[in-house]
Amino acid sequence: MWLRIRAKTLGLLVLWFSPNFQAMVYQREINLSTNGHRDMHDITPDVARIIAESGIKTGVAHVFALGSTAAVGTIEFEPGLQRDLPELLDKLIPPSRNYAHEQTWHDGNGHAHLQATLLGPALSVPISNGRLALGTWQQIFHIECDVRPRRRTVVVTVSGE
Repeated sequence: MWLRIRAKTLGLLVLWFSPNFQAMVYQREINLSTNGHRDMHDITPDVARIIAESGIKTGVAHVFALGSTAAVGTIEFEPGLQRDLPELLDKLIPPSRNYAHEQTWHDGNGHAHLQATLLGPALSVPISNGRLALGTWQQIFHIECDVRPRRRTVVVTVSGE
């Protein structure tokens, strides 16, 4: 049995599975409004809801933040770390007009691109028994690195059986 999965950015991908394998792919979006630089959101409940809607019991949830100045990851989503992570990013890559990006665009967000690149736009989380396989103190977050409030989209693709 051949299964064809068509993805917008990848063209056509052909995979072979055993005759009894029932692969499924389910995709939804999470829409967020951020308050600008350093704003973090716990999106774990949204991702869990999408997994429940998918009906997939075993597989992977792929979480992808659209845009080059936002990122996703996992953290213990509590007030201390919600303060610590953005502060760490600002120490490592401080807001400044001295980035080469500023000479091109003059938009004050060169650091935001670099911070988002450091953390990354994507995360894959295993699904076991229809639930996210996360640690007790591990939640999925979205962080805004840009200098202004933004409307953000996170694409969640659930695949498995």
